[in-house]
Amino acid sequence: MKKLSVKQLVLLGLLTAILLVMSYTPLGYLNIGPLAISFNVIPVAIAAVALGPVGGAIVGGVFGLTSFLQCIGVGGTSAMGVILFDINPFFAFVQRFVPRVLDGLLIGFVHKGAKKLWGTYVACFITGFCSAFFNTALFMTALVVLFGNTEYVQGLINGRNIIVFICAFVGINAVCEMIASTIITGGIGSALYKAKLLPQDKKASKTEK
Repeated sequence: MKKLSVKQLVLLGLLTAILLVMSYTPLGYLNIGPLAISFNVIPVAIAAVALGPVGGAIVGGVFGLTSFLQCIGVGGTSAMGVILFDINPFFAFVQRFVPRVLDGLLIGFVHKGAKKLWGTYVACFITGFCSAFFNTALFMTALVVLFGNTEYVQGLINGRNIIVFICAFVGINAVCEMIASTIITGGIGSALYKAKLLPQDKKASKTEK
């Protein structure tokens, strides 16, 4: 694994700072019911675009940590997080932290692959979409796996098929996250490439000419 350059470390620090500001202000979350529309997937996606899987995983980890802290009332309160923390604090940490690290890691590889296939600009939009999609899918999967047998989650499922439950539960929240992340990550990522602040692969450059 290549070491991060000074410029990459500065960018990593900047994206981490932006994510922290978003996490501890109304900029990062729009609370609707037990879930919240989270815009924190966007700095994670931009980190994956600019810094690859490692950068995405690091910023994703920061996102996961701030999400877990909401379970204990630090930087806001998550209604669901508080309940899950009361049931099992360790599982609550895993459910909040691990999916966000995996999200950043996976979309870093998605960006690399998409860039080779469709060019840098299209890859930025795809990465933004996948950041929100993977975040929701991994978060809900962890919820069902770790807490599926609890009275709380069984009450939410209410006898429905798991897939139907997940789709109904995340609903408009997930759709809003995906739209926002796709548009904003695509725009910012494309601007960074056009300004030549990010290196383009030779194959990607030829594709876009």
